[in-house]
Amino acid sequence: MTAKRWSQDVTEHSNALDLQRGVFDLDDPKAIAQSLKRSAEHSSRRKSSPYRSAMSMLTFYMNRAGKNLPEERKHVLERAKDELRAAFGRE
Repeated sequence: MTAKRWSQDVTEHSNALDLQRGVFDLDDPKAIAQSLKRSAEHSSRRKSSPYRSAMSMLTFYMNRAGKNLPEERKHVLERAKDELRAAFGRE
């Protein structure tokens, strides 16, 4: 693993969540949120609440990939945050 790819390794091999392959490439914000929610709720290794774990992973991905993400992709992921809040009743 190169120094530039450590964040990709974290996203793909998170010690807290088993993510669906390609979850951050989905076009539907609701599908992204539901997948993250499912992963967080089924994880026995997470260290905080399912909501915080799911939101943290989404935010981590956005922050690390941010400058390389097209604007349209950023909007999809921002909407996924809103969907994640709604899925956990945190609107």
